[in-house]
Amino acid sequence: MNEFVYKRNELLAQTVIKGLESRNMSGYYAATKEDALNIALSLIPEGSKVTHGGSFSIEEIGLVDALRNGNYDYCDRGAATDKRAAELFAYDSDVFLGSANAITSDGVLINIDGNSNRVSAYAYGPKKLVLIVGLNKVAGDVDGAMKRARNEAATMNVQRFGLNTPCSKTGACVNCKSPDTICCQFLITRFSRHKGRIHVILVNDNLGF
Repeated sequence: MNEFVYKRNELLAQTVIKGLESRNMSGYYAATKEDALNIALSLIPEGSKVTHGGSFSIEEIGLVDALRNGNYDYCDRGAATDKRAAELFAYDSDVFLGSANAITSDGVLINIDGNSNRVSAYAYGPKKLVLIVGLNKVAGDVDGAMKRARNEAATMNVQRFGLNTPCSKTGACVNCKSPDTICCQFLITRFSRHKGRIHVILVNDNLGF
């Protein structure tokens, strides 16, 4: 990333944070992945019941490794033999971790899910939600964020999972009803009724999909 993109992202993050705060959510700026990890850990008290949905971003900053090696009641979703039990653990957790498929410049979160365990936990259940979001995921408005989520995040995720959908072959959403589609549930988070529940860490880096 060149210095001009980095500086632009730095300024953009402040705009997004103001938008999040106006929606009763907390925003943080992280200049690096290491800063993002430190901020995230500061939001997760030791001994907390903590888990996460499928998120490449939290792995990229080293958060999953930190949880495995830390003093937490951590449900390792990736290593669980009973996937449903691991997913249900989320609803009574102290902290649930993840990312966003897209975020608008004024702080609206857009997420798409196939099994829906991730977006359902985002909407309700865990006491605290901590999201790691690269500034590559910012769009100008909800329409732009939805297009990003469907045409970039979803298409790359189906390739990552090896799913047989039209977008895995064309690289663009065709609004399919394929049995393998991951575009089953769409969650638009425009406001949090519970102040202090949703925390979004904006990272000046290209993270996730």
